[in-house]
Amino acid sequence: MKNYSQIIRHSGNASLFDILDVSVTGSLTGTPIHIHAEGLRGTGKTTIIRAYKEVLPKINRIKGCLYNCDPSNPHCPEHYNLTSEEIEKIGVERINMPFLEISPSAKKGSVVGSIDLKKISSKESPEAALLLGTIPKAHRGIVFIDEINRIADTSPEIVDLLLDAMGTKPGRIQIEEAGLPVTEIPVQVSIWAASNPDEDPGPLENIRRQLSDRFDFTVNVERPLDTCVINRIFSDEVLNVVNTATIQKTKEFLEAKKNINRFKPTQEIRDLLASLYVNYGIESLRYVEAALLGTKIRGALLKRNPNIEDVIFITRYALRHRVEMKDLNNILQNLEEKKSLIKKDSISVETSIQNENKLPDSTKVSEINENKNKNSKTFSFDFLKKLLQRFVPNAESAKSSNTSSTAPNPSIKAPPQKALPMDKLKITEYVKTEEDLIK
Repeated sequence: MKNYSQIIRHSGNASLFDILDVSVTGSLTGTPIHIHAEGLRGTGKTTIIRAYKEVLPKINRIKGCLYNCDPSNPHCPEHYNLTSEEIEKIGVERINMPFLEISPSAKKGSVVGSIDLKKISSKESPEAALLLGTIPKAHRGIVFIDEINRIADTSPEIVDLLLDAMGTKPGRIQIEEAGLPVTEIPVQVSIWAASNPDEDPGPLENIRRQLSDRFDFTVNVERPLDTCVINRIFSDEVLNVVNTATIQKTKEFLEAKKNINRFKPTQEIRDLLASLYVNYGIESLRYVEAALLGTKIRGALLKRNPNIEDVIFITRYALRHRVEMKDLNNILQNLEEKKSLIKKDSISVETSIQNENKLPDSTKVSEINENKNKNSKTFSFDFLKKLLQRFVPNAESAKSSNTSSTAPNPSIKAPPQKALPMDKLKITEYVKTEEDLIK
């Protein structure tokens, strides 16, 4: 089987990688995210899912606890009443995040738990004890179910167990065996499933719609359409690739866990999801829950606040199994239109900010205004002074001549030429600028 680094990512399976990343991060932070991968046989659904076992981070548990009890939050019948000091005495160990599988032929006892026949038949000290099943042993990890549509069709008792485990976050299971007290424990398990809807008994939503709705996201995996991609899948270079992508991916999950509460959906995103639910008559509220979780975790993985693009991406897979394809396309088109409007608004805001940045600051503006006022005052005074001197070339002589009472009337001489009408004059002859008047 190929390891994670050897799997070629292409347009047909990229979305499954992205959604599985969301689920692993959710499991690491204490929130199960359930994934259903659909697609034709041979498209690599099961190969990709099983390869993720390598990139799962390690977790801490109380030493030797088969229920994988978190030291800070024990839940099993043996440890849930212990104090932190008592847990410290027992010790803490680091283990790989659980990754277990349920086959189509599995029975109820192997899935949830049954009587431990080895202990009850012991000759030295027989005792009635519980042998844990797959789901409780996978607490804080992953359970993979291949051909989930077959199980839904032939094993209704296992479907009932899955409904309990996936009904809430975390889910709950109840173990009932003759001779043992009824045991009910919380389980924090992400269910991953795969199926081929084109083969009998058909798509999961047509078999058990209730179980289909329990999955947060449904992803359609398609075959590669590029010959170069196909050549890369079967090339020797891929088989000999160094397993560096595995280490890097695990680091990304641990980093996202640290950032999980830094990047949350805004109130605008919450209002948008609520309006989609109401306006399009979406049946299940689990869509809103899945979309809020998905956008939050995707923001932590991408190290940024969730935006409209994340809503579009998450909605595509949160509604694929919950509404008709026609309605899904209408919803996605509506979101794309909102995205365009938001983009236009952001561009206009950026343009106005750039224009404001081009203007001088308030100090420069005030200095410029002061200089303008100074120059205008000086210019006005000089202009008037020169204008008066033009019409009164010798003010002192005019004064003295006016004081003499015997001075004769000034002689008035007519201009040497006859005055011309305005329409025959050039504009420069009767329109003067300030510079012409000052000269």
